[in-house]
Order: sequence, then structure tokens, then C-alpha cells
Amino acid sequence: MPIRRLAPETVNRIAAGEVIERPAAAVKELVENALDAGARRIAVAIAGGGIARIEVTDDGNGIPEIELALAIERHATSKLADEALIRIATLGFRGEALPSIGAAARLTLISRPRGQDVAARITVAGGAVGEVAPVAAPFGTRAIVEDLFYATPARRKFLRSTAAETAACVEAVRHLALAAPEVAFALSIDGVVSFDLPAQDRRARVAALYGRGEMDALLPIQAVREGVALSGFIGPASLTRATARHQNFVVNGRPVRDPLLRMALRIAYREVIPQGRHPVAALWLDLGHDRLDVNVHPAKAELRFAEPDGVRSLVIGAIQRALAAPADLAQAPALRLAPRGPAPSWSYAAAPAQQAHGFAEAEIGFGLDLKPVMRRQELPEEPSEYPLGAPIGQILDTYILALAGDGSLVLVDQHAAHERLTEERLRAERDAGGIARQGLLAPVPVDLPADDAARLLGSASALAELGLDIEGFGPGAVLIRAIPAALGPADPAGLLRDIADTMAESGEATALSARLDAVLARMACHRSIRAGRRLEIAEMAALLRQMEATPRAQTCPHGRPTVLKLTRGDLERMFGRAG
Repeated sequence: MPIRRLAPETVNRIAAGEVIERPAAAVKELVENALDAGARRIAVAIAGGGIARIEVTDDGNGIPEIELALAIERHATSKLADEALIRIATLGFRGEALPSIGAAARLTLISRPRGQDVAARITVAGGAVGEVAPVAAPFGTRAIVEDLFYATPARRKFLRSTAAETAACVEAVRHLALAAPEVAFALSIDGVVSFDLPAQDRRARVAALYGRGEMDALLPIQAVREGVALSGFIGPASLTRATARHQNFVVNGRPVRDPLLRMALRIAYREVIPQGRHPVAALWLDLGHDRLDVNVHPAKAELRFAEPDGVRSLVIGAIQRALAAPADLAQAPALRLAPRGPAPSWSYAAAPAQQAHGFAEAEIGFGLDLKPVMRRQELPEEPSEYPLGAPIGQILDTYILALAGDGSLVLVDQHAAHERLTEERLRAERDAGGIARQGLLAPVPVDLPADDAARLLGSASALAELGLDIEGFGPGAVLIRAIPAALGPADPAGLLRDIADTMAESGEATALSARLDAVLARMACHRSIRAGRRLEIAEMAALLRQMEATPRAQTCPHGRPTVLKLTRGDLERMFGRAG
């Protein structure tokens, strides 16, 4: 096939795919344009997941009529004072957003700057530009996007469900609203108001978007080093979430998902929160524009710092100081061995219903409320009758150390193991006819983002089958009336927030059974004994015996191993003794 030049329309549609890969990207670009235009109020309306319609209205500077046609030309922008691509102080600068949207959808722009008697309108459909015409409209700009990707059907075919695309649009607006709290933001989804926020300070905006209940627990953070300023709010080590949804970074007013900053946050919390949990943070970073490269990717979500090591060190150090401020954390001993002499072992006579599920469980301080009969016996001379051996100590208050009958060392992750035991019990109850629930003496109200609350209430009947009874409690709030009895004195509010995160991450496109399995695993995590908790020998022994009687006990519900075994051969190889 001979080489040929592509038609300009085709070139534009190909280029559009780099900038507008899904509706949320179009929402982000339009809102960024409004912020760059100095808007003090921005209203976003989304219909059909943003595929059917996106509308962004602002009260910013507007576009003069004589520049309206130029605004939808590729690489035409008012945001660069020169072409050196340094000291970029605006969110947009490439001049690609409007032409990319116009190449993939039906775009209508209506704008009126102050000093212009009437507004002007221009339309673009699949790259075809219409005439500029006068129209009545208030000051500012209104951008309407309809039938997104109708001109690029291949792109539309790979979109996710309407609910998933809606959720992505909501997250895009949420990040931008957090980045610019001084701007009033309103968002409506399919005609229903999701939030309507006035201009406010950072603390109030974080409270509005994260939930007021969590705001009270957040720690303020502030640090400056060599011209780089860090401020914002972080959660204490006791406040973690199931996913990283509630981590927001804003650099020079730009919301980003930068890997350097995310890694710094993980490192700062690495030694104080359990593995698999995620901290809560809303952080603003401000530095000279010439010390930052935002021209990395068309989406402008990643950055390059001129001094990345300094930025990383500032973030890690400031967070760790804030976490340690109330009191220094007590250091756990590296190895805690059992007292010398015979350690107790235990045998268990489970109730018939428990035996039917293959459990032999004991109520020894970690929340399995089955109340079996427990009898103390003499310790056998050799632990050979137990596959996982007899416990001899605890390492870092996290790993149980046991000695098997063949002399092998067995290491068990106490949290991961108990997580599997709890999940298997919940699963067995569900399969046997329903998870037993425990009504709360006082129902617990939980403030949530409106979309999270709607998602939970839409699945209320399915959650009830898992022992969780909820109902609406006003805008953006859910009332918990009962939780699964097996979870004991779990934190209902924290549990519900984690379930909301889990359901948001799995998406509506995921089969209901798979989403409920994910919720079940999240419930098990909430009631499992934590890493960092000291256990008595009796508790260690009970956990090992239950693991031996529980299906799939070799891994936790998230697929991580619960047990490792070091044989004599393994140890000899580690010490260079193997011949």
C-alpha cells in the first residue's frame, strides 16, 4: 500500500484520542478551561455517563466573538505568554481540548466576555465547524458536549458502563473542586444534584468532599523547604481506607496523580498502617513554575520535578512528623518468645452446626463468637500431630512462629490468616441461608459523598443478605441499623466507608456476585486481629488449629499467603551449609 497523507479530519480524530479518551477527560478539560478563565462559580451537568451530554457553565472572562472560531482550532491558546514551555501557570496550555472534543462529538460553545453586548455561539460536529452567530446569554462561557464519540465509534465501543463512566466524571469534578476551594462548584447527574458547594476554605472543602465525620480526625500539615511549600490534611494512622480514592494531590493548583507523590505518601505511612490499607490525605504543594515540568503527557496528570529527591523528602518528613506529633509510638520488640516450659495446647468440641461447616473454632480473644467447648490437655512431646506445629513465639507482634513435628519452622501472618477464617465463616453462614445480624442499640449515621451514598442504598437489599442493614438518612448520609453478628464490636462507620470504596472500585459492570464477594472480604478484614497485636500462646495455638480445619487457609481473601514454612534444607541453604 503506498504512503499517503491522512485527511485533516482523520488526523484530528486520531489526536483527539490522546486527549479525550473517555467522558471524564472531556469534563476535566472543560472545567480546567473555566478555572483558567477566572471563574468564581462552575456548574457541571452530566447525563448518560457523559456520553449523552456534558454541560459546563462558568462566570469567567469569556471568549470574545472575534476569537471564538480560533478557540476551536488545534494548538490555538491564550494561555502561553511565550513558546518556551517554562513557567506554565495555567491548567491548560496545549490548545488541544476544544478541537479534540469537537472532533469526537457535537460541541456547542456560547460565550460572552464582560464589555460585549451579546454572547456568541459556535458549533463543531465531528470536526466540521459552523458559523459564529449572536445569541442571548449571561457573562461567562457555556460548553455543551453531546453524543460523545459518535464520530469515533471505535472509541465508544471500548467505554465502560454508563454507571462506571458517571463515577469517573464525578471523581474528575471532585478532584478539581478540591484543588480550587475558592471557587463555588455544583454538580448534577442526570438531573439530580450531587453537590452544590459555595466558595470556602480548604478545610471546609475537604470536609464537604471527604465527609464531615472524617474531617474531625484529620491532622493539619504544613512544611516549607527551599522554596517548596507543603500544606493540607492527612489522616492519623488509625484512619485508613480500603482503596486510595481518598488521596488527593494538588501541585500549583493542578490536581495530579503523580507517582512520586503517591510513593512518598506510602513510604511515610509504611510502618504505621497495616499492609493493604491506604491512608487518607489531601495535600497541596506549591513551588516555582520553572521548577516543574507539566508537559509530560496530554492528560497533564503526571509531573517532572526539577529536584524530585527534595520534594520526596519534604513530603515524607512532614507526614512522619505530623503522625508522631501526639506521642512517639512504642517500639514493638523484634522477637517475643513464649515462656520456657510446656506451652498449653487446646482441643475443641464444636457445636453440630459448626462441624457441618468444617470449623473447629475457639473464642480466645479474637472475635469468633461461636462459643465452643474448650478443654486443656497436656502438651504432646512432639507437635507432629499438628500440620502447622505448636506455637513458640511471635515476631514483630505480627507473625506467629511455630515448630512443626519435622523440625521445620512455620511462620503465620496473624491478620491474613484470621481474615480468611472470618471470611469463611461469613461465607458459610451466607450459603446456609443468611448471615446472622446484630442490631445496633443506637443506629449509626455516616456522612458520605452523595454518589457513594446512592451506590450503597441502591444495593441495600443485597447488603442486607450479608447482614448489613442500611437506609437513607438525608442527603449524603446513610444510617446503619445492623451489622453481621460475626463482626462483633466492629466500627460500623469505618466498615461502611470501606464497603463504599470497594463497590466504587469494582464498578457497576462487575457481576453482583463478584461485588458481594469483595464486600464479604472487606467485612472479614474489619473483624480480623491486626498486625501489631500481641497474642497469648493460647490464642496463637487456637488460630493455628482453626487454620488447619478451614478451607483455603493457605491464602487470605486477597490472595496473599498466610503461612510460610522453612524446612531444614531451606535453613541450610540460607546459611550456606547445603552441600
